[in-house]
Amino acid sequence: MTLETKDQLNETTVKKLQQLIQANIDAYDGFRESAEEIEHPALADLFRQIAHQRSKFATELQNFVSWNGKAPETDGSVAASMHRTWIDIRGKLNGGDPHVILIEAERGEDHIKHAYEDVLKETAGSAMSDVLNAQYAVVKSGHDQIRDLRDSFKKA
Repeated sequence: MTLETKDQLNETTVKKLQQLIQANIDAYDGFRESAEEIEHPALADLFRQIAHQRSKFATELQNFVSWNGKAPETDGSVAASMHRTWIDIRGKLNGGDPHVILIEAERGEDHIKHAYEDVLKETAGSAMSDVLNAQYAVVKSGHDQIRDLRDSFKKA
């Protein structure tokens, strides 16, 4: 058994990176589209910042997959596309209510946070642990920020 390095990842690690690439693409698409839907300028700016961050994470992971001779994921999931459609419909039905959009954004953040937690468990000790832990810390912080904003916009 050879020691895993970042340019010689085992197949399980590459497969898990592919899942996180897809989750980050989904998050990018969701935040980008939510930024266009919401009429609250500060939240739109935050959504664009988080979208940019998730895009950078996807690109970073795609590079590691490429360095290992594999074609990285480049598309999001069908389920996330359906979720974005639901956000759009729900936001329009509720007049672009920030609380409603934040509820759905937090649901998406739950998904990516859990995806990172699962991959970190399944690839514990991998050569990618440092990269994945650093990304997870940012994802968790973003999740918590969206959750707290959701709660602050809750109507009394």
